[in-house]
Amino acid sequence: MEYKYQLLLLGTDVPQKHQVLSKLIEKLNDLGLPDNILKIIEADKISNDYMGNQPAFALYFGDKDGSHKHLYITDKLLKDGTMILPIFFGNPDDGAFSREIPCILSNQNGMQFKDVELDRIANIILESFELLRNTRKIFISYRRNESTSTAIQLYEALESYNYDVFLDTHSISKGQPFQDELWHRMTDCDVIVLLNTPKFLESYWCKEEFAEAGTKQIGIIQLVWPNHEIEKIDSVSHISYPIQLKESDFVDTIYNDEDRSKLVDVIVEEIIQKVESVRARNLASRQDSLITDFRNIAKECGREVTVQPEKVLTEDLPSGKRIIYIPTIGIPQSISCQSAEIKSGLYRPDNVSIRLIYDDLRIRDKWLNHLDWLNDNFKKDIQTLKKQEFKSWLQTTK
Repeated sequence: MEYKYQLLLLGTDVPQKHQVLSKLIEKLNDLGLPDNILKIIEADKISNDYMGNQPAFALYFGDKDGSHKHLYITDKLLKDGTMILPIFFGNPDDGAFSREIPCILSNQNGMQFKDVELDRIANIILESFELLRNTRKIFISYRRNESTSTAIQLYEALESYNYDVFLDTHSISKGQPFQDELWHRMTDCDVIVLLNTPKFLESYWCKEEFAEAGTKQIGIIQLVWPNHEIEKIDSVSHISYPIQLKESDFVDTIYNDEDRSKLVDVIVEEIIQKVESVRARNLASRQDSLITDFRNIAKECGREVTVQPEKVLTEDLPSGKRIIYIPTIGIPQSISCQSAEIKSGLYRPDNVSIRLIYDDLRIRDKWLNHLDWLNDNFKKDIQTLKKQEFKSWLQTTK
């Protein structure tokens, strides 16, 4: 895989480190994910192996004697926006955290290592990479009268790898407004697998899906049919990853029969690997774009927001209140709030509120109304803020 999820290991080389890694691999296997989506990087390899443009999460293992290692690397990772979870071993009531963890990480929420906490540590890592099932959303775009059988094959294969896959014939309930639901689901996906058959772009709706992906900055994997050239579209060229298929990539070389064309197993496996690779890169890119848009609007409104190492934004108001803005890709849901509470704990004084900022373009009205209703009726310290309201909210909130 070209892009991977990077787990960085800092601090003391303790036996518990290997327990955490074993539990993490176990959970990846339980999710049906291949081990090689994860790149484990020891501290002495970070300068050569760490890629700043790929998702990363770090664990810092404390030292009971207070011998703190890798301080320069830790500082650099914090400045790069990498989230670091300190793990300590002694009794927190006896000051173990302050003793075992370097002061550079003093404002991070740490965890005391216990065997019973292994699951929680592994889940925090998976959540940081958004690898849990209900956040792994894939959209298949295709032309029915050219590639239905291949689309269904990929739907079933991706489902077996614990993706939440959208395929129009399988994913839209009877009675739902078809096109509204399709745009809504595309908005909430991580990657689009586009079956670029010879007449794909002759379809108005297929062309619209292509353009919509560019607007939303969603990564596209183009599966280009044999004897069909890739048509370059400038609006999506920077987020499109083409795979040129050959006749031999199809079972019995049948590639032009909408009911019979199937890809050979080895190609399906390659596509699944590519999906995870593009997903890793695209999530980080979309998050950075949302942060940039919000900061620019905040600056126009005379507000000063700061990007923190964990890629959350904070703002301290004259009243003494702090607001934490957490960029959310896709549609905010309950797991977004759980993640928000984990991240906000790193910067959370008593007088604080949290806003999950998100791009509301093409999200169905019923969902937007539901999120607005939740804002009005439930937890006041964690609320959502849609992109179209960034400016008006920043201009009026004090």
